[in-house]
Amino acid sequence: MTDSAARTVQAEDESRTRALAAAIAGLAEAGDVIALKGELGSGKTVFARAFIAALGGLGEVPSPTFTLVQIYDLAAARVFHFDLYRLEKPEDALELDIDDAFADGISLIEWPEKLGAYLPPRALLVSFGFDVPEFARRIELEASGAWADRIERIEAGV
Repeated sequence: MTDSAARTVQAEDESRTRALAAAIAGLAEAGDVIALKGELGSGKTVFARAFIAALGGLGEVPSPTFTLVQIYDLAAARVFHFDLYRLEKPEDALELDIDDAFADGISLIEWPEKLGAYLPPRALLVSFGFDVPEFARRIELEASGAWADRIERIEAGV
């Protein structure tokens, strides 16, 4: 078992981001935390929507910017999609029952830095950065624990 792993994916367009999200969704299990980090407009919500769709989510997947969390009861797992942009302090996340989500479902967290020490060390960190050309993204995966072995299985073509 590998202790930690890192990988960078160049996404020329949104379709590559969606393909990566689907690949990661295929490896996700209950209890997993996937932290989506990056500036506004960098691809976090595109990734989250594709991830949820890959697990069988049908219909609209709204951004939880105002509700802070959207919950999807899917056949594969219960998915919690958090957008913590408006969180004022890390302790506020406890009011969202985020600890229960970490234990029972798959958690997608936009703006994970708002959690501070509450972000589990086992989380898969997916960082989005702008690249050239204009619509391209650089997506960096940083993993430890079980995720370190799993991201090694993602095909190079994703």
